[in-house]
Amino acid sequence: MEQINTTDSMTTSSEVLEKLRQKKVDHEFRWTPEGFTADKGKVYKPEELEILKTFRFEGASNPSDKEILYIIGANDGLTGYSQDAYGVYSSHEKEEGYDNFIRQIPEAGHDNQLLFEL
Repeated sequence: MEQINTTDSMTTSSEVLEKLRQKKVDHEFRWTPEGFTADKGKVYKPEELEILKTFRFEGASNPSDKEILYIIGANDGLTGYSQDAYGVYSSHEKEEGYDNFIRQIPEAGHDNQLLFEL
């Protein structure tokens, strides 16, 4: 994957998403009970994916306004992202599936990742 320049001047999720769009790596991985799906309609299992980078954002005026953006690479060359709120505004608040799934995806550069379920 081509390096994505993420300097300190990039402070919002919309700026990161725009940079991904410009680099043509803006495929959104969406959660289903079967796994993540992306634009191609394929369903990906955790072992077919790798988290390349993680961004966390906190609202300037509301510290409880939190978001996380995962940059994800698939073993077939597709690169994209998964986006979620966390904390008070998590869209997966009563759904352990997403949280368990994302924990199973290995992170680049983390050989001893702890894999567990909620």
